[in-house]
Order: sequence, then structure tokens, then C-alpha cells
Amino acid sequence: MTITLANHVYSEGEGAPVVLINAYPVDHRMWDDCAKALADEAKQNGMAPLTIWAPDMPGSGASPTPSSADSGPQEPNGSYPQALDRLADAYVDLITAAGYQQAIWVGLSMGGYVAMDIQRRHSETVAGIALCDTMAASDGTGGEGRLAMADAAEATNSVQPVMHFAQPAEGDSTVKRSPTFIERMSAWINEQDPAGLAWRQRMTYGRPELGDVPTTISAPCTVISGELDPTSNPSVMQPLSERINGAHFLAIPDCGHFSAVEHPDTVAHALLELVQRVRQ
Repeated sequence: MTITLANHVYSEGEGAPVVLINAYPVDHRMWDDCAKALADEAKQNGMAPLTIWAPDMPGSGASPTPSSADSGPQEPNGSYPQALDRLADAYVDLITAAGYQQAIWVGLSMGGYVAMDIQRRHSETVAGIALCDTMAASDGTGGEGRLAMADAAEATNSVQPVMHFAQPAEGDSTVKRSPTFIERMSAWINEQDPAGLAWRQRMTYGRPELGDVPTTISAPCTVISGELDPTSNPSVMQPLSERINGAHFLAIPDCGHFSAVEHPDTVAHALLELVQRVRQ
């Protein structure tokens, strides 16, 4: 019983791989521009090529939706309390199968939960970690919205219940309000599997409490927050970074929740600085 990840290799190089973990409700393509900018800036700085990977999270892109056996027991409300742990193990298995003992784990939003669970379960594999537009605390009251979204995706067998992620709201960033962003995000979402969308929400709802994980991080860490992020803005992310010894905090102006898509060059610059700290 194993969770399968379809890995996408942007570049092969030296050192621990930079593993980019995607957000909901899209797939690894959200990292395309950021990964290219990271590789290009490393080259411009005279560094050896980086190894940069972006696996599709299960149920997104080319990664299949896990079976019930792969997901573990299901609660009466439909959530999977063991699925995030199994997912974290699958990411670690991916790097160890390729001969690596450590990686620089980079997670955005839901991807941040995966990165933090890797820290919780496999801290020895963490050469560095970047937490982008995410949080450590569980959903608490209000998390049922995840299950409602999962139910709706399954009931309609469509991506329509999550299309609002591509639509701007009042106060959103300049990029998120642009036709280019709306068209791109809409296209990505339209290519997702409704069953996979549902699984990821059930997995996330059932995740273990990660609130104490930041204090256990000893590897170099970067925390990134879009100033216009409705859920993970600096009022949430800066206190999180202050609980991590030596973490570098970056707030990005005119940026919402999808920082690596909205400002890929800025995020890439911060990630390169993290890579340099890891190598030192």
C-alpha cells in the first residue's frame, strides 16, 4: 500500500534536491516560472546547476488519486486521518529511492502541510525548508468547508466547486486580477480530476495537529507570505516564522495566496538564498 507520486524534473545538478510541493487545487505547473527563475538565477550567480523537482501531489496532475487502502482509515465525516502522514512518507521515499538522504522541502499552502509533516516525521531528511502562504495550526472550526468542497466535487463529478480559486475577489493582488492569471489558473483547474480534488481536501481536513512543528525546525528555513493573502498573510506568517530559530521572513507586497505564481522571481530569489544558506 503506497501512494504514487509523478515526479517532474526541472533540472538535475548538485546537492540536495529542491522539492517543490504544490498548492490546491492545481498541480506542479504552478511552479514552472519559479523553478525556471531559480535555475536561471543560480546560473547567473556562477553556481553549479541545482536539482529541482516538483512532484504532483496525489490526485493532481499526473499523480493518481490514492485508493482507500492507500489512504488509510476514513472517518465517518469522510476525512482521512492518516493520509497526510502516508503522503509525507511517499515524498521521502521519492528522494531516498533516487539516492538522496536529504532535500530542501518547499511547500505552498497545502504543500506547506506536507513539508511540515515531513519535518514532524522525517526531520533527518530536512536540509532546508521553505513555508509559503501556509499555516501550522489545524483548521479547527470552519474546516468543514473542506469536506463540503470534497462532497460537491464528487457529487457533481466536476471541478466547478473549486473554480472560485481562479476568480479574483475584492482586495486581491494586481496579478490575481489580471486576465492572464485568471485564464491560466482556470485552465489548470479544468484539467484536474474531481476525485483527486476531493481526496486532497479529505486528507487535509484529517491532518494531525502541526502547531508545534515550527519550534522543532533546526535546518535553514524561509517563510514567505503574500501581503494580500486572505488566510496566510504576514499577521499569520510572521508569528509563525518567529517560532522558528533563525528563520528568514519575506512579505511580498501586492501578492495574494499563490506567491510562487504571482511573483515567481521574488520567490525564486528567496529560495536561492535558502539554498546558499543550506550549502554553507
